[in-house]
Formats: sequence, C-alpha cells, structure tokens
Amino acid sequence: MAREKNTKTKIIAPQRGRQSPPVLPSPATEPETATAPQKKSFPKSGTTVIKAYLKNLTSSPGVYRMLDKDGTVLYVGKANNLKNRVASYTREKGQSNRIARMIRATTEMEFILTSTESEALLLEATLIKKMKPRYNVLLRDDKSFPSILIRTDHKAPQIVKHRGARKQKGHYFGPFASAGSVNRTLNTLQQLFLLRDCTDSQFESRTRPCLQYQIKRCSAPCTGHISLEDYQSLVNDATDFLRGKSTEIQSKMKDKMQKASQELEFEEAAFYRDRISALTQVQSHQSILPTGFEEGDIFAVHTEGGSASIQVFFIRTGQNWGNRAYYPRIDKSHTHSEILESFIAQFYDNKPVPKLVLTSIELENKTLLQEALSTKAERKIKVYAPQRGAKLELMNHAIKNAKEALARKLAEGSAQTHHLKSLQKLFSLNESPKRIEVYDNSHIQGSSPIGAMIVSGEEGFVKNQYRKFNFNTEEITANDDFEMMRIMLSRRLKALIKEHGTSKPVSDLPSSDAIPAWPDLLLIDGGKGQLSSVMEIIEELGVNDIAVVAISKGPDRNAGREQFHIKGQPSFTMELKDPSLYFLQRLRDEAHRFAIGTHRARRKKNMAANPLDEISGIGPGRKRALLTHFGSAKAVSRAGLKDLKAVDGISAQMAETIYDFFHDQSE
Repeated sequence: MAREKNTKTKIIAPQRGRQSPPVLPSPATEPETATAPQKKSFPKSGTTVIKAYLKNLTSSPGVYRMLDKDGTVLYVGKANNLKNRVASYTREKGQSNRIARMIRATTEMEFILTSTESEALLLEATLIKKMKPRYNVLLRDDKSFPSILIRTDHKAPQIVKHRGARKQKGHYFGPFASAGSVNRTLNTLQQLFLLRDCTDSQFESRTRPCLQYQIKRCSAPCTGHISLEDYQSLVNDATDFLRGKSTEIQSKMKDKMQKASQELEFEEAAFYRDRISALTQVQSHQSILPTGFEEGDIFAVHTEGGSASIQVFFIRTGQNWGNRAYYPRIDKSHTHSEILESFIAQFYDNKPVPKLVLTSIELENKTLLQEALSTKAERKIKVYAPQRGAKLELMNHAIKNAKEALARKLAEGSAQTHHLKSLQKLFSLNESPKRIEVYDNSHIQGSSPIGAMIVSGEEGFVKNQYRKFNFNTEEITANDDFEMMRIMLSRRLKALIKEHGTSKPVSDLPSSDAIPAWPDLLLIDGGKGQLSSVMEIIEELGVNDIAVVAISKGPDRNAGREQFHIKGQPSFTMELKDPSLYFLQRLRDEAHRFAIGTHRARRKKNMAANPLDEISGIGPGRKRALLTHFGSAKAVSRAGLKDLKAVDGISAQMAETIYDFFHDQSE
C-alpha cells in the first residue's frame, strides 16, 4: 500500500557524544524487526529521564514506548508532535494516578518516526497487540473471525468455512461472530442449495455418491447426478442468498414448487417445500435492520467498576451475522472515547474494514481514526455515532447488550473469586490461587496418546494458554498413564524453568492477561499413582513451592464421590453439595473435554492418513489415478506389478517403487 512505501521511520535514543539514530524498515510492514540501539543504564527514573529525551526529539508524528528498569514496555503511544507529547509527561502535577505510576516507573523511552499521524495510529495498534503494555487499553481476545468461502477455481465450486488471509479465488462472505453461526449457516446452505463441501481429492476419487447425497445435503456433481450447468445454477442461488437476496430466491422456489405440483411431480414439489421452509426459518432469525444499512460494524461500550464491555455487531449484505462481547483491559481513568478509539484500531489490525463503523459515542479523534482506517482499507471509511432513526435504535440495542454482558461477567468474576478463596482454605494454600493448571491424558489402549493442560485464573478459563502434549509410542508403554503424566509435567516444568528461572519467583506479578506464568496449584486427573509420578518430577527439578492435588473418581466412578489426594495427607472426599466440589468438577471436566477432543482429532488424522502419501514420487495426480483405477489404497497395496503398470501415468519404474513399498511393509 502507499503508506508502506512512503513511510520513513527512525528510533531515537538520547545521544552520548556524536551518534545518529539508525533508519529502520517501515513500521507498517515490519515493526517487529526494528532494532533499537543498545539500552543505556539510567541512574534515575521518572520525569528526569523523560526530560533527557526532549533535547533530541523533533516535532514529527510518530510512536513512543516507555520502558521500565527491566526493559519491559509499560506504554505505547502515538502523537502528531512527539516533542510536545513527551513534554506533557514532564509535569509532576495534574497527572492521573495511572499516568503518575507509569512516569515513575519509566527508565527509558524509544521512538519511531512516521510520515503521518494516521500511520502512527496504525503502528501504535500493532505494537500494543504485540507487546501488551501494562498501561494501555488492551484487546485481549483477538481471534480471527470465520467467514464463508464459495470457491471459483474448480468446475464444481466448493463451499467451506474459512479463516485467515483471503488468498483463494472465490466469493467471501463474512465476518461471522462465531464458528457456531458459520456452521449453522453452512448447514442451512447445504439443505437449501445442495452444495458440496468435500475436498478436491475426494471429489475426483468418488465413484458413487457419498453420505451427504443420501441425506439430501449435496447434489453429487462428483458422479454426474447433476450436470455442471445445473450445479452452477445452485451455486449462483447460494451466492445471491448470501448477498441478501433471500426474498428473490424464495419467490423462485415457490414458482418451481407450484410448477412441479401442477405437473404431478409431488416428490419434487415436496423437495422445494422443504427448502422454502428452511429459508423461512433462516429469515426469522435475522434481526430487524434499518433500511439501507447494507454493511457495517457497530461498537457499543459500557464501563462499571473499572471493567469494560464492548459489544460488536456485524452487519453484512443487510443481514445480522451475529454479535460478540469483548472485555478489554482498561484503567478507571480511561474515558469511553479512549477505550473505543484504541479498541477499534487494534480490532481492525488484522481484519477487513467495512464501509461504515458506528460507535456508541462521538469519538474525540474520529477524523484521525477514519483517516487511518481508510488508509488501511484503501477506500473511504466512515466513522460516526448515530443520533436518530433506525440506526440509533440498533445502537441502543447494542448498548443494552454491552451492559448485560458486563453484568454477567462481573457476577461470574465474583463467583470465581469466591471459589478460589475456598480452594485456598480447602488445600491449605498460602494465598488464593491466581493460576490453576489441570492435567489429563487420553488414549485408546495406548494408541494415539495425547496429554492436555487447561488453565484457569481469576477471570475463569484462559483458553489461549491451553496446551496439548503429543507422545511418541517409543517413549511410553501402552496404557502407562503414570509415565504419560510424568513426561507431560516434565516437559511443562522444564519449559517454565527455562523461560522464567529455576523456580516460581516470589514477585510473580500478573502478566498483561492478569494471570502469572507460574501455577499456584496443579490439579491432576488420577489417583495416588499419578500423584507420585508428578511429585517425583517436581522434586527432581527442585520446584517445591507449587501445590499438587490429584482427583480420582470414587466408587463406581460416580460424580460427587471423588477422592482428593495430597502428598503426606490421607485421601479425603467432600460433601455432595459443596460449591467447591462443583467448581473442581468443572475444572476436571474441562480438562477431560479438551483432552478427549484433542485425542479424537489426532486419531481422525491418523485414520485419514493414506499410505500412498508416504511413497516418494507419488503426487496428487498419480494418487488420483491409482485410487480411480483400484478404488482404495488397500486395493493398491494388493495389486500386482503388472496391474500397477497398467495405470495411466504410472511408469514401470514407479510401479516397481509402489510394489516394493507395500511388499516391504508386509514383511
């Protein structure tokens, strides 16, 4: 983009003698590769340090970073005039408590010059997301949103759920608020338009229709049950539907149903009747939208008790494609305008920007944000707060959702805090645990073994810190749960020690996600054997300040009769109606769910593995030819050398390679 080509950036540090700041790559493309000058050790912190930088600062726009004595980034900010902005931090009076704490902790600053303030805003958002500074408004959950892709690079277009960069040829529809909303829409589209969702290799290797055809979710273009021309007509109808032309599609289906009925084709008429019914159901789930509002995102913010909730609604092709709640990390001193401006800039850092962005309040820097988003999208973007009409009604609905979401979040947080304090008392911990790690493993008679770790903290489950552990069958004995648990904890603790030191630090402050790196409590799914395996590795590594509790199922594996095992103490059970028991069960069940889901995914991958992929020289074309000729990989393995040579595209030498591969496999 133009801004990437013209941007000139520099990092500036206080000069010692005669030195000039190095020129760095464009921040819009590679901010992480910027190499700062070697850090200087400053004897002081606060305004004294900040004043030292003013001598070398220019009045150019750019981004600044404030760092503490350990080199940790405290704050990332942008300015149209760097010198004036930094000078504002030298005032010792009139600062908020948050800013005053930040200034006192600052021992060093770094600067990147940009061509315009809008470029500085985009770079600021990128750096905040990457560095997670303690004093910035931080978007903590930044997963990419799913969309629907109808591919156009195949004779029979495929419809799939898509995430990430839009590199494949086809029509993209989204974003949707969640994977669930995409899956529901895909199911509806398959019922309505009978489009395929199989891969190209599956499509090419089919000799008869699959189950999707049998349950009337695909028209089977792979086997010629529908002509490519008629299939393309279905694809066009699905594309029109996703573009908001559902009324026209419904009218067309009604005409076809009536025509089939008049011609006494009652089975065909019933088919169209069912499709019309499914389409009507989809339309009933769509919220009432303002006339003429075809595309846009709606952002509503609500704050209470130092916490914030931002509700985002996605409107595309005149349809409501879902909403989602966010809970950014803020300080009480942040205004609604500051929260929304920072949030929106970070939100669109890795997402396409719609034509219209509606906000619950008029933003102080609306023009700057509008210019930055327009630069990123390479087209005009409008940002404003609706004042009247249907758009205001829709915004009020979003604000109501934001208030209710924050109320639920605060209630859950209060209950979570209570549960953590209960665990402190129950397990005789020194303090309420801030990070709990729960471990479980899964396998079927030793096959596809998998280990799983889930994390819970003061705000509930922290899913972006879940981990899975793969085991090689050579390093464990089949069904040896004790060894699997020992290996899993060994890997985890060694990684912690390597990154954070030999033991849990006393001053283990919460990270930007409000959860420390070291766990306070380990919950192990298992009995005394698993506990002994874990304690063995803990003592071996010298990590003696973490509480470990094993949870085993009680008699007859009944929930509520679990036994708890702690080293040096007799096992015990809890009262059936004890809230702490329910909380521990929920933690264990989440670990079990994650372990089972991960194991199923690995087992499915192993089952789907084709031995032909392991043969050198076998690519998609030869693989397709072999499967088409013989019907399956198993049939290929049984084929004789003469039969293999008869396959189109398989030379005599390749036939010998294939034959030798399966012959050696059987020995």
